Amino acid sequence: MAENMKRVARCAATSTVTRDNTTTGHLPTDLLRDQVRLLMMFAGVAAAVWTFALFMDLFIGSSLVERANPPTTTSVLVAASQILIAGLMLAFLRFSPVSSRVKTEVGIFYMLVIAAGIAAENSLIGSATVTRVMQVSWIAVTILVFSMISPAPPRRTLVVSLIAASMDPLAAWIAHLRFGSPFAPLHTFLLFLPSYVIALVVMVPSKLYYRIGRRLREAQDLGSYQLVELLGHGGMGEVWKAQHRLLARSAAVKLVRPELLGAATETEAKLTLRRFEREARATAALSSPHTIHVFDFGLTDDGTFYYVMELLTGRDLESLVREFGPLPADRVSYLLRQVCHSLADAHARGLVHRDIKPANIYVCRMGLDYDFVKVLDFGLVKLNRRGAAQQTLTMEHHTTGTPAYMAPEIILGDAAVDRRADVYALGCVAYYLLTGQLVFEADTPMKMLLHHVQSKPVPPSQRSELPIPRELDDLVLACLEKDPAKRPQDAEELLRLAYSCKACEGWTDADARAWWQMHLADLTGPLAIEAIYDDTSTDAVVFT
Repeated sequence: MAENMKRVARCAATSTVTRDNTTTGHLPTDLLRDQVRLLMMFAGVAAAVWTFALFMDLFIGSSLVERANPPTTTSVLVAASQILIAGLMLAFLRFSPVSSRVKTEVGIFYMLVIAAGIAAENSLIGSATVTRVMQVSWIAVTILVFSMISPAPPRRTLVVSLIAASMDPLAAWIAHLRFGSPFAPLHTFLLFLPSYVIALVVMVPSKLYYRIGRRLREAQDLGSYQLVELLGHGGMGEVWKAQHRLLARSAAVKLVRPELLGAATETEAKLTLRRFEREARATAALSSPHTIHVFDFGLTDDGTFYYVMELLTGRDLESLVREFGPLPADRVSYLLRQVCHSLADAHARGLVHRDIKPANIYVCRMGLDYDFVKVLDFGLVKLNRRGAAQQTLTMEHHTTGTPAYMAPEIILGDAAVDRRADVYALGCVAYYLLTGQLVFEADTPMKMLLHHVQSKPVPPSQRSELPIPRELDDLVLACLEKDPAKRPQDAEELLRLAYSCKACEGWTDADARAWWQMHLADLTGPLAIEAIYDDTSTDAVVFT
């Protein structure tokens, strides 16, 4: 995760962006989450150490240590209370719904609680009143470790560390009042001087770490969008959740960096970056509501390409089928028509998607609508103009697309690949939705490609226990014809055929809403209200 943050920082530092220093008041969310995980480890170690101390008190320690206060009841209570507090802290960090920032702030108070427990133990053992030489208390170790795993702003670190260092002198003074033990303020301060020295020393790494965190927060501003959370990453880059700093709108930002492309040469890297730039331009040109919207895109000085698109709530069709199984025919027809609407818009503009597959089709909640389809990743889109040389941005000796959904003409390297390749791929998608299986199963991608070229598909109705109307069965098989001339000639024609399938009219928005409420209930609650805060006041400015 730290490496990811460094890369984002490098990306944003070289881009032409506008930054607002008011956004850098806290550490980035990812760093805060890492701190919470480290705090959980800290609390776990503290629980183990106090458990060991309690064991020593009950079974071994009383025979080895001469105490200022012989009864061990108080010492046992101190250790037992620390174990209980550590357990509560672990539960809070693990299960509490509050933000990571709040958890790290609570962690500061937890460190003071540990320091108080150590000081109480020290006073009971007698080290605070008997020892006449300077010593390093376990409080100093606690301050040092805590400053490394959960750095706070430098001033707060100093104040909290000094309070923790003062726990031992305070405990010695309380022991003096309670038992009449010798107490000299200056001498006691000198005895525990190492704790105060550590409290000052930790200011240096804390200040450095916190400054780095703030710079990372600044670096997460990309254009008008601030990167908030890493949503996923793959072989070519990362996708982040982002927030527009002026508008109440969340977005998804795709970052594609040269070092993640896996290209063998600089030429191949530039070729792939051009592919993603074309994806952004092509997608932004489309107007179908069922095509994902692109808000912005750009290229940084270090060659990192990024584009900003709408943030969707739902599932891609591949994960949907994998999680819930094959879909009923009525629902497949309902989804198919929406995909056709997106592709028909692209085909009308002379564009061919070339990578239609379930993972690139997202079914989501869009306002009050459910099962609303969005087609993603026009990264292999091809401009198909009459009389123009038809070339795609592909690397030499590489075939573009996904084997399980690739049309025979693409596999054979046919120069006449056009929108009918998308129709074939969409037939493969419909087949997968209806059966939960690929059109052709094979041990290797090469064998699968050969099947697409040579083998006749089994009708989906013969591979599914769900009823599939004959009309839909025939429509899918028509899309899977080896000869492009025998298929529907584009997505618009396929859309008309899908609407003419009267046996598949049963699925409605009400059915979709009911399904989502049963299976994806966490995504069907009240619509979220986005809120941003006016930098000049403490009042929230709410946008709906």
